[in-house]
Amino acid sequence: MEDKAPTQKIALLVAVASLGYFVDIYDLIIFSIVRVKSFQDIGVDESQMRSNGEFVLNMQMAGLLIGGLFWGIIADKFGRLKVLFGSILLYSLANIYNGSVQTVDTYAWVRFIAGIGLAGELGAGITLVSESMQKGKRGYGTMIVAGVGVLGAILAYYVSEWFSWRTAYFVGGGMGVCLLLLRVGAFESGLFQQKSNQQVSKGNVWMLFNNKDRFLRYLYCLFIGLPIWFVVGVLITQAPEIGKALGSEVPLGAGKAVMFTYLGISLGDVLAGLLAQWLRSRKKVVFICQMLIICFSLYYLSSQGISELKFLWLAFFMGLGVGYWATFVTISAEQFGTNLRATVATTAPNFVRGALIPSTLLYGFLVPKIGILYAAASVTLLLSAIAIFALTQLKESFDKDLDYLEE
Repeated sequence: MEDKAPTQKIALLVAVASLGYFVDIYDLIIFSIVRVKSFQDIGVDESQMRSNGEFVLNMQMAGLLIGGLFWGIIADKFGRLKVLFGSILLYSLANIYNGSVQTVDTYAWVRFIAGIGLAGELGAGITLVSESMQKGKRGYGTMIVAGVGVLGAILAYYVSEWFSWRTAYFVGGGMGVCLLLLRVGAFESGLFQQKSNQQVSKGNVWMLFNNKDRFLRYLYCLFIGLPIWFVVGVLITQAPEIGKALGSEVPLGAGKAVMFTYLGISLGDVLAGLLAQWLRSRKKVVFICQMLIICFSLYYLSSQGISELKFLWLAFFMGLGVGYWATFVTISAEQFGTNLRATVATTAPNFVRGALIPSTLLYGFLVPKIGILYAAASVTLLLSAIAIFALTQLKESFDKDLDYLEE
């Protein structure tokens, strides 16, 4: 009976983290799904759809950047659970308010606040699960969190199809408030509790920059995730514009494509986790994923006269390629000691999300010069090349003992 209790607690922890990430993903990508409908409703001109969409999305990403720092420090100083509660409360309230916006500027600022809240969920959840499970099996836990979590995108699509875009935001916020009640039984990381009384700097962001080895480790962790959000934030979200450039048979819609992409990401997260366990290597899995991203993205961007069915299949396969998201966050968590682990695991995914800002700026700079298709292909290849280089610079972290501190 004594052995069963910890297993039950870990199962509850994985379930709570998975549901939290489910709501997180719903709220994170709902804008990409309802962008066109919501902009039409508040009176945005057709010619301003792409530029205003990038503005609102970049505001959300800026919030993720700031929130990643804030929640990471909180998690390492005061505990992972506090972040799981505080972050979901903030982004749930922001999303409820988002259902009543009337202007692009208000829309953008609310997405900024929601972004701050959304920043804490995944990193704290992955850190908590990683520190609570046996080192040889923690990959399964993070795989489940991500595999279940990204299915929130599918619910987001169907809610947006069945109801108005405003109701879609209300549903997202409401789910988050309900989830708070389920988190009462969650427990704090044992490793964090063991180290909490030790006289060592905790959640000190400066430590990531005052040591060359730590700085490079952190930088390489960020680099391996760069292609992920460009695929989702540009190649999929701007499907209407890209489809027009390809001479598509019918206008390509981003909403359904986001659903298919996240189906691919969900399956990709599971397959990446299982493959990492089989190969006993997370680095090999990330490399395979980079090859998938390059192949399917270039195929998509060269598919003249693309049909809607072909586009949806390609969205699914591009999703498979970027489905190393959980593996990327797990690698980031495993590279650092307990006193910095949550800071890294929380900031890394959000800095990668925030890196969509310079990526889209570069993309926007290239569009008028070489066209939307060549611009998208060029940035995709550049980001994947950077990710592959960074991957070669990191040490394999599978089976690494996480019971240590950064001095």
